[in-house]
Amino acid sequence: MLGHESWFTNVRPPFDWGFAAQPMTLLAIVLAMGAAIAWRVIGGRLRRPELPFLEPLGRLSPWVPRLLAIHAGVSLLALAARHDYYVPSLHLASTPFGAAVAIIEGALGVWLVTGVRIRPAALAVVIGGPLGMFFYGVVPILERMDLLGVALFLVLLEPGPDRMGAASTDPDRVERATFALRALVGGALILLAFTEKLINPQLALAFLDKFPAFNLARTLGFHVNDLTFIRFAGAIELLFGLLIVSGRLPQLVVIVAGIPFNATLFFLGSPELIGHLPIYGAMLALLIYGSNRELAQVVDRFPSVRERRFVPT
Repeated sequence: MLGHESWFTNVRPPFDWGFAAQPMTLLAIVLAMGAAIAWRVIGGRLRRPELPFLEPLGRLSPWVPRLLAIHAGVSLLALAARHDYYVPSLHLASTPFGAAVAIIEGALGVWLVTGVRIRPAALAVVIGGPLGMFFYGVVPILERMDLLGVALFLVLLEPGPDRMGAASTDPDRVERATFALRALVGGALILLAFTEKLINPQLALAFLDKFPAFNLARTLGFHVNDLTFIRFAGAIELLFGLLIVSGRLPQLVVIVAGIPFNATLFFLGSPELIGHLPIYGAMLALLIYGSNRELAQVVDRFPSVRERRFVPT
């Protein structure tokens, strides 16, 4: 059960900070943070790429921006067709203004899919995040940082002008763009771990009431109540978010995290696919860059803004 319970239930309970402060919840949070720190430290001592048999995937590195643009574009186009703003749970008003926003959202999606000079379109998507906060609130938009992260990546490193969209693989440019992607995609998962689980157990309980099989421990025959499972699921999502932000051992992170992210598609259908397309694209980008012998050295770095200036591609 990873992320976005709010896409599948209309229940909107207030945050319960008391649940987060309970000893078992705090222990789960601390363990997740400790595991992420250990992963960062230990992973820095291992060879890169960590899974050499996946190195052929690194040859796709020039086309990562093109692939990301397609993932984000298809997601935006599908959301516009559903009359949703950036996420399946944020519905546009049935007014001329709402229709206009849906048309703009769909047009941006088509523009991103074309791959032609898409930096303005990606920048418009980034700007659309803060603008959406005026209508939907800060937290619902911040929970969609994964889409904004993909768009910011494309602002920093857009597809190239040739037919296939091959982009620069200069390590400095990849480092900056990938850091933005990691920070926002991982940040979205970290935030969701809290807003939909660790400080909002009632929302998670409403989701499990609708989809009881998602308490995997109980489904597998273990006597684990829903609140205990919510703590566990929240800690796992927090850990995945921290690992993505860390960028360490991206091949392993993507493979392990990809299992629960893809398994939910069989139960939750098209909204899950449409909403998670940017995350799938981000995970694919990290896998490809992490499989490139040269770029794997910069995927997990935290660049200093003071040391470099942004140079458009």
